[in-house]
Amino acid sequence: MRTDSSPGTLPAREHLPATDAGTPVLDVVIPVYNEEKDLGPCVVRLHDHLKRTFPYAFRITVADNASTDTTPEVARRLAAEIAEVRSFRLEQKGRGRALRTVWSASDAPILAYMDVDLSTDLNALLPLVAPLISGHSDLAIGSRLARSSRVVRGAKREFISRSYNLILRGSLQARFSDAQCGFKAIRRDVAQVLLPMVEDTGWFFDTEMLVIAERAGLRIHEVPVDWVDDPDSTVHIVRTATDDLAGVWRVGKALATGSLPLDRIARPFGDDPRDRDIQDVPKGLARQLVGFCVVGVLSTLFYLLLYSLFRQFAGSQVANALALLVSAVANTAANRRLTFGVRGRGGAVRHQAQGLVVFGIGLALTSGSLAALNAASGDPAHSTELAVLVAANLAATVLRFLLFRAWVFPDRDGGREVSSAAAAGHHPSSPTYPTAPGGHLPQGPFPQRPAHHPYDRGTATTTRLRADEAADGTWRDATLRMQPVRPHDTDPGEPR
Repeated sequence: MRTDSSPGTLPAREHLPATDAGTPVLDVVIPVYNEEKDLGPCVVRLHDHLKRTFPYAFRITVADNASTDTTPEVARRLAAEIAEVRSFRLEQKGRGRALRTVWSASDAPILAYMDVDLSTDLNALLPLVAPLISGHSDLAIGSRLARSSRVVRGAKREFISRSYNLILRGSLQARFSDAQCGFKAIRRDVAQVLLPMVEDTGWFFDTEMLVIAERAGLRIHEVPVDWVDDPDSTVHIVRTATDDLAGVWRVGKALATGSLPLDRIARPFGDDPRDRDIQDVPKGLARQLVGFCVVGVLSTLFYLLLYSLFRQFAGSQVANALALLVSAVANTAANRRLTFGVRGRGGAVRHQAQGLVVFGIGLALTSGSLAALNAASGDPAHSTELAVLVAANLAATVLRFLLFRAWVFPDRDGGREVSSAAAAGHHPSSPTYPTAPGGHLPQGPFPQRPAHHPYDRGTATTTRLRADEAADGTWRDATLRMQPVRPHDTDPGEPR
């Protein structure tokens, strides 16, 4: 997984301002590979639907990723005949690669995609993007597994889809219901920060994007859809399933080791200005309590196991001290990462030193309890010693949580600083986007990113696009050849 440094917290979501007719609010990407028969009818039908029902300016982008039939010619003809259609040509296969490349180059504030077979009923498109336009949500997905969805497909695909989502829930704790539905949308400001963190270039791209977004606390809106299976789909089910499972393992490992900088896409607390002014409110107390209790139970079991092991060759006081010392180090490390969300090695030594102080307090409580027990009965049974130690550890646990929260891992971000930046509408290190007079969104390409932006590894793509752009911001050629976002993005054997 990438471990690029974070450019900063995302600003609070805002409702998109009204725009001129020439500025597209929505860019719908259709990734295709050898779809010469379906592409024309799909684009015409989608364009007609948007013209009749969508109240904002829009664009349809055909992302041809290495087709070997006449799909590129069909895409160019559609772009020449329909003003709202553009076509991009990529020389590498992979749906994820196509989406990341086109979305990263788009100037529309709302980015969406759908499969070329239009299996999803288009009446769900406006409900899909409306929460993103209003600023309510960060991403939106169509769900075929919602109770009110109506789906027509074979038993094999139904079984595979539900099994895959059960795997995601069990392994990655995903709460969204349908990761594979080819009907999704994202805000551009979120995509600019989120996409560089997504590694997959194939079919697992959607899942990885959603898992990272959900773990970072972004809001994902789900729309029940009506969906009819395409019997002529060219997706290689077995190979795709194998790649997806490998992706689940990779993302799960990255989340477990903390190598994903999730704080780079965090939202401030609340999007209402009144929420941004709230100060001195304990954040995440319930979640911290749950995490601390889980770690505490596991640490207690670990401690009792160590105590029983050390007690075989040492006295009760020595065995207690050694078991408590080892378990305290493990407990501090686990609480640092899992309960209080501290990542990286910075301050780890100091935290362990403070944790040892807390250990000393726990040692005093447990040792004092053992001393009192030995004073009361000369040779207590081993089971009695364990019972006393459990009671003493419960008291020490409460004190340990309070000390951890208030002293070892206090909230030093100072919600006031985050709130002030959010109230100003941006983060100091986040890219800003100028507005035209009247509050309209700007036309043309993205503003220049800072030199340290992690996605500048893909500047070859942006440069190529601007080279084909006229001085007045219009496009001289509706069909563009796009280079890989990363030099190593070449996998000719990747399935569509």
